[in-house]
Amino acid sequence: MIKGLHHNAYRCRNSEETRKFYEDFLGLPLVRAFGIEESKTGRETAALHTFYQLDDGSALAFFEVPSMAFEFKNQHDYDLHIALEVTMDDMMAMFEKGKAAGIETRGVADHNFIKSIYFRDPNGYVIELTAPVEKDPSAEQSEKPAPRDVLNRWSDLHS
Repeated sequence: MIKGLHHNAYRCRNSEETRKFYEDFLGLPLVRAFGIEESKTGRETAALHTFYQLDDGSALAFFEVPSMAFEFKNQHDYDLHIALEVTMDDMMAMFEKGKAAGIETRGVADHNFIKSIYFRDPNGYVIELTAPVEKDPSAEQSEKPAPRDVLNRWSDLHS
């Protein structure tokens, strides 16, 4: 049985510039780093694997592999983004911090159940900070379609 996320791993251009964004800017501590000199198939390689820990113990991880071609590009939100949960106060503080630091900062987007802001990391990945929206207990909740019904309707229309 799957217990949870241990880490997601992505390529990075430069481990130090990636560290500055994830550790210095976002505040995720660098908790592990190790070099890889041989692949599991016995091929000689040179890679650095770094891990930045979230409060729940999971991590965002990166591989720097200078000798291996990889197309770094500014990702579109729909193609790839990493969403991290924060409090509303922390999200707004990070919004201001991003603007002050000259980092591409977008938002605030209201998705009804969460509000989000967006940054672009040094590798072109979109980082979303998201804060749950408090529900108003006095507001009448409309009946929402089940997620499976939404998916089935989409599949019928677009297949």
